[in-house]
Amino acid sequence: MRLPTLLLALSSLVAFAAPTKTNVVFILIDDFGYECVTANGGESYRTPVMDKLAANGVRLEQVHAQPLCTPTRAALMTGLINKRNYTHFGHLDPQQRTFGNFFKAAGYATCITGKWQLSNGLEGPGHFGFDENCLWQLIRRPGRYRNPGLEINGKEVDFKQNEYGPDIVNDYALDFITRKKDQPFFLYYPMMLTHSPYDATPDSPDYLKAKSEDGTRKIGHFPDMVAYTDKLIGKLIAKLEELKLRENTLVVIMGDNGTGNGTPSRFKGRDVTGGKGSSLIWGTHVPGIANWPGQLASGKVCADMIEAVDMLPTICEAAQVPVPADIKLDGRSFLPQLRGEKGHPKDALYVWYNPSGGASAKYEFAHDAHYKLYADGRFFDTVADDREKTPLKEDDLSAEAKAAHAKLKALLAAHQGPRDEYFVKQSQAFGGEAGENADGGKKGKAAKKATAAAPKVTPAKPNDTDSKAARFKERDADHDGKITYEEFQASIPDKKAAKERFEARDTDHDGSLTLVEFLGNTAKAK
Repeated sequence: MRLPTLLLALSSLVAFAAPTKTNVVFILIDDFGYECVTANGGESYRTPVMDKLAANGVRLEQVHAQPLCTPTRAALMTGLINKRNYTHFGHLDPQQRTFGNFFKAAGYATCITGKWQLSNGLEGPGHFGFDENCLWQLIRRPGRYRNPGLEINGKEVDFKQNEYGPDIVNDYALDFITRKKDQPFFLYYPMMLTHSPYDATPDSPDYLKAKSEDGTRKIGHFPDMVAYTDKLIGKLIAKLEELKLRENTLVVIMGDNGTGNGTPSRFKGRDVTGGKGSSLIWGTHVPGIANWPGQLASGKVCADMIEAVDMLPTICEAAQVPVPADIKLDGRSFLPQLRGEKGHPKDALYVWYNPSGGASAKYEFAHDAHYKLYADGRFFDTVADDREKTPLKEDDLSAEAKAAHAKLKALLAAHQGPRDEYFVKQSQAFGGEAGENADGGKKGKAAKKATAAAPKVTPAKPNDTDSKAARFKERDADHDGKITYEEFQASIPDKKAAKERFEARDTDHDGSLTLVEFLGNTAKAK
């Protein structure tokens, strides 16, 4: 062999063998339940990009999040369950270390683009490990869709030419990938879609004139929003392919909680409704997809139990990014399962949830893919009774149900004990996602002016109806104008009495109470 030919062969071999760090793109879709993806059995929406990623990668059948945005984000980013480090809605404790910190420490270029909702000021993203950011709801909460207000690398930017917020942050993500194509990068992309209002997208024929659909029980433009979410993910995948980065990039997709409460969909031949804010599977069961050509199994369906805290150790293991030894994660890597191996899956999940934080949970339970056991003793077959209307009686349990009950009871027992007082002291009453707590205590300029200009009103003396209305508002966790049985019974110790009261007021038998139904005789008297 001639010398030039030999040198060329050797240089090619060295280039081929040179180690390259794995890029990671993690996409978190806002208010996007399991039923929204066609590949999962959804029948109402168009998700061809996600369907293809699932068909060529791994579709995760049992991924579960917290029932609400911030609690999921805290668990996802830190790998710790809410009981161990959650403070209150719209906030992440600054002493926490996130996957952004770990990837940055490992030499990665890091970026977060999309929705923040974790307070800590303009410095927050950098503090938690992100070199760059293009975000909505960082220090204020203006509109997110048409003509949005964003913070981009520390500067407030307001758009007024009918720009679409999700397009802007997606374009920033594509630009980041392009600029960092020659070095390892971690892109955390918590999307602004598909959260209400169910607004028109640029692909909707009435984009420039449509009015927002407030609430979540009217489907509005939600199908358009799902289709646009899928389209944006497609643009990101196309950019990775264009830059020849696809084979070296792990892409993971999940929802942050169930679809907006009451949002109607068709799923596997039946009508279902979103359960965001509730402890039902429709509040926690979310899509999960992992795709990494040549590195993960192709066309695999994984039915193992997976939760938000498992994502951090999984992507860190895939990228060989070390997690500090002093951090005892609650998450467990499922990378072996993604590669087609058996791995060490969890056989059940423990949930502690309270959007206000504090010493005790609003919902505390353990569950697997078939059964759920609450800390108060209620036990459900969530396959046969997914709305949790009829608790199983201990005397009537099958052998399978008895075994599951024992397993879940042991898991609950393993997590007993008080919360760290440091986190308990940081609790704040949950005022709804649009409330002060949701935007870190700082409102947009327009909101400030409106507040300053508003006349001071002397509050009327509360009567019985006002008091009941206030209680209704407290129990309406996601502020959609209705309360589910789970929300209704949360503060009533006698569950039998709670069920009787709920059913007596649920006059239209739809499984939820309007304010009029909740007020009952008081409303009629007025």
